[in-house]
Amino acid sequence: MRAPAFPSLSLALRGLALSGKPVLRPLALQVQQPGWTAIVGPNGAGKSTLLRALCGLLPFDGELALQGRPWAQWRARERARLISWLGQNESSADELSAAEVVMLGRLPHQAWLAPASAADHAAVEQAMRQTQSWDWRDRPLGSLSGGERQRVLLARALSVQSLLLLMDEPLAHLDPPHQSDWVDIVRGRAACGAAVISVLHELNIALQADRLIVMEAGRIVHEGAPGDAATHAALRQVFQQRLRLLQVDERWIALNC
Repeated sequence: MRAPAFPSLSLALRGLALSGKPVLRPLALQVQQPGWTAIVGPNGAGKSTLLRALCGLLPFDGELALQGRPWAQWRARERARLISWLGQNESSADELSAAEVVMLGRLPHQAWLAPASAADHAAVEQAMRQTQSWDWRDRPLGSLSGGERQRVLLARALSVQSLLLLMDEPLAHLDPPHQSDWVDIVRGRAACGAAVISVLHELNIALQADRLIVMEAGRIVHEGAPGDAATHAALRQVFQQRLRLLQVDERWIALNC
């Protein structure tokens, strides 16, 4: 069976305002190949707003295209098969079981009012085992801790089995071991041909990505590999020269100074 074509995503934005206040300046962003891209920058840089615009969740002045077709020409169900989304502080029905919440990620693959298929159930179990949430699959979402809830919502995004995953602060409420598990999951998805675009505050984890997008004041100031000198210069610039970047065991880490 031939592997599905990678669904390229491109954004050409002339501006975006929220409540009449400009948040994003003119910028362009393209996702054309698998890999993990981390969006970083100081508070208020526009990182989450950019990701929401890239997922078609906010109105803006500009163009958004998926596989070269304008966003508006796609049916919502078609887009939902190609792109999965994990946002900040997402609300779900607390009375649903964890497994039912994850099954919501399979809706784009199901006919209207059709019951879940064997493939749907297999995808849910696989995603929940990946996030180590399978053991509480029958518990109501409202009974879970913040970290447990986040792992269920991550499983929901993974259950879509899309080749584009957009995640806004996916490490919220996760302890360090589960943050490391998230990195392993992302690398595994990238190795299978997916692109993951994540907004991260955890700079030392972002430095493990394949590519960094550095933002400041509503604009992209740099795109590049985490190990590039130009990337390090951009990071020091946007964080007001209060970072030291060191290489330890072939990995870059950021220290406050």
